[in-house]
Amino acid sequence: MSSISVDLAGYTDLPPGKVATIVTYLEMRAQPMPRRAERPDLSLQRIEAPDPGDYRALFRGIGDEWLWFGRLTGSDDDLLAQITRPGHEVYFCRRKGAAEPVGLLELDFSDPRDVELAYFGLVPQEIGNGAGRWLMNQALSKVWSRPATARLFVHTCTADSPQALGFYRDSGFAPYKRAIEISDDPRLSGVLPMSAARHVPVIEGE
Repeated sequence: MSSISVDLAGYTDLPPGKVATIVTYLEMRAQPMPRRAERPDLSLQRIEAPDPGDYRALFRGIGDEWLWFGRLTGSDDDLLAQITRPGHEVYFCRRKGAAEPVGLLELDFSDPRDVELAYFGLVPQEIGNGAGRWLMNQALSKVWSRPATARLFVHTCTADSPQALGFYRDSGFAPYKRAIEISDDPRLSGVLPMSAARHVPVIEGE
């Protein structure tokens, strides 16, 4: 892939078929007080042997609107290698009475001191009703109950929900770095439908 020279003091034109986002990295170095989140109808289930089809269905149900594609581009074997590697933990959030999971939590403990909140999200119908706070409380409890943990970090970007950055900050994360991510538009390759992420326009070549 050809490189793109980024103008750090102005605008940079992207070739057709590319998308760019501003990525914000956030971290916390001590467990914060949990936010109030009473959701007795929710439970968290660790998935130690994920079914690729079930996993992708949940991933897409959460992420299509936000241009998530990082788990969709490889084979089933590639996916399983990513999500079952040592130190990586996958959890499904379930709501009582719902046939399908409603949330995804992935934690990467491959470095026990420096833990990554790799994926965190809910299906659209669970946003805005306290499920996010509940799920974050579960994540923080799991991370900070391990004595080795010194830092928890996460990143979000401008293709994500506009609420994401504020949610992470309200949960106790502090921003520490910013980056520009440029990638092929996954809608043009068929990885995601053309209708995904309408807030990020598709720009094709002539």
